[in-house]
Amino acid sequence: MSQDTHSNQNQGSEPVASEGHKVNWSTLPEDVFRVFETRTAHNSAVYLLPTLQEIQSRNPQMKLLDVGSGSGSISASFAKIIGPAGGHVTAVDVNPVVLERATKILSDKYGVPADRDWISFEIADGHKLPFEDDTFDVVHCHQVLAHNKGQWEILREMLRVAKPGGVVAAREGDMETEVFWPPLPGLLKFHNDLEVRVIRARGASTSSGRELLSWALKANGGNRSKIVTSFSAWSYTEPEDRKLWAQGMIEVALSNPIVCESNIKSGITEAEMDEMRDAWIEWRDRDDATLSMVQGEILMRK
Repeated sequence: MSQDTHSNQNQGSEPVASEGHKVNWSTLPEDVFRVFETRTAHNSAVYLLPTLQEIQSRNPQMKLLDVGSGSGSISASFAKIIGPAGGHVTAVDVNPVVLERATKILSDKYGVPADRDWISFEIADGHKLPFEDDTFDVVHCHQVLAHNKGQWEILREMLRVAKPGGVVAAREGDMETEVFWPPLPGLLKFHNDLEVRVIRARGASTSSGRELLSWALKANGGNRSKIVTSFSAWSYTEPEDRKLWAQGMIEVALSNPIVCESNIKSGITEAEMDEMRDAWIEWRDRDDATLSMVQGEILMRK
């Protein structure tokens, strides 16, 4: 897939933690999960893989914590990397529904053997992780900070549960860098009036990729020498990729009844949502359609 190119190297209304990103996972259609579940360690955590290999060579029984794991595609791919040698992945999310899904499809969809102790799932909020200090060799999150308040506090909590010498890894999209072609009016409205406005309204960030280093410095007390940064990009250009992304955007933001009601309350009309749907369909079907977004990445040693 063309989803991810590395520039340096080539979520039923369930109770969730008060600070966490609240998504009613039980209402999300299968197409949305299909978008999320294209993410793997190999296309969404390339920046971390050499460090993972280095830690594993020293400690085959390494422990990795995946914060905000969602339905577990990245977590499962981490497990397939470190599990066979004796390592273990703990995947946590605030949403019980999505963790149920992850458990059910772990073997059939992700190919993680059901009889191996490679991965486990727990309900937890990144603002208050239920683990002792100095527990994990690697603590990872992907596209989590952008959807939460107190981003640096999550990184500080991730750092707390990392072992001395361990690594905190985070990758965040920078929504303000999202570019697409053609510049259809409906897509411009979707990006500016829906995506950006909704994220900012809940106090989260639309520039997480570029802010990531500043949050990390605040989390670790300003020690720049222990942080390595990089940037990469998501891209959706191939027909199947465009189909997945467009359908996911339509389903999660323009078809979900609860979300549509929220859109109307925020001032977006039915006619505008129809225009946005039509624009995504046109974009999906055009041979010259492209979409990309810059992603910021950090590796922070404890």
